[in-house]
Amino acid sequence: MPQGKPDVVPDDGLTTRQRRNRPLVMVHTGIGKGKSTAAFGMALRAWNQGWPVGVFQFVKSAKWRVGEENALRVLGASGEGGTVHWHKMGEGWSWIQRPPAEGEQSHEDRAREGWEQVKRDLAAETYRFYVLDEFAYLLHWGWIDTAEVVEVLRDRPGTQHVVITGRNAPAELVGFADLVTDMSKVRHPMDAGQKGQRGIEW
Repeated sequence: MPQGKPDVVPDDGLTTRQRRNRPLVMVHTGIGKGKSTAAFGMALRAWNQGWPVGVFQFVKSAKWRVGEENALRVLGASGEGGTVHWHKMGEGWSWIQRPPAEGEQSHEDRAREGWEQVKRDLAAETYRFYVLDEFAYLLHWGWIDTAEVVEVLRDRPGTQHVVITGRNAPAELVGFADLVTDMSKVRHPMDAGQKGQRGIEW
């Protein structure tokens, strides 16, 4: 794509401007590091455009304070760009399969509740840019129906952009999305027994 020119121009009846401003569904998947980080980078661009940003974290614990959360919260409250709202919908690193304590909702129920909130916000056009962080895991596990997600995203009103992160994004979602990036791994410090560290992982 030299100089940003597309390989083909579709015969869709849209003007160049209309096609350029089409709302996108984006997927960051694969086993490599950086899927969420790339999505948060996009959120920074959205904030800079003055767009309302909604971040929905589906797997990371509410106790985990990632660096991007702090930065985006500060920026959202600064009055300089768009607003930022951060929602923690998960119950921790669910693939560890820690059973919920007595009286607690199951991880699956909390995930479904989070998806229902996303659906309400899409219907109300609450945000212009959505980050559904680690959401692909829930589809892979079968907690949320991929066909329903694709239908909701296809029918969403307005100009709402959505980026979904997580390993093992289902083929149906990948086939539907406008932009798909598969993060591969060449090498990682954990391969040599080094755990995550400040400023790199959080």
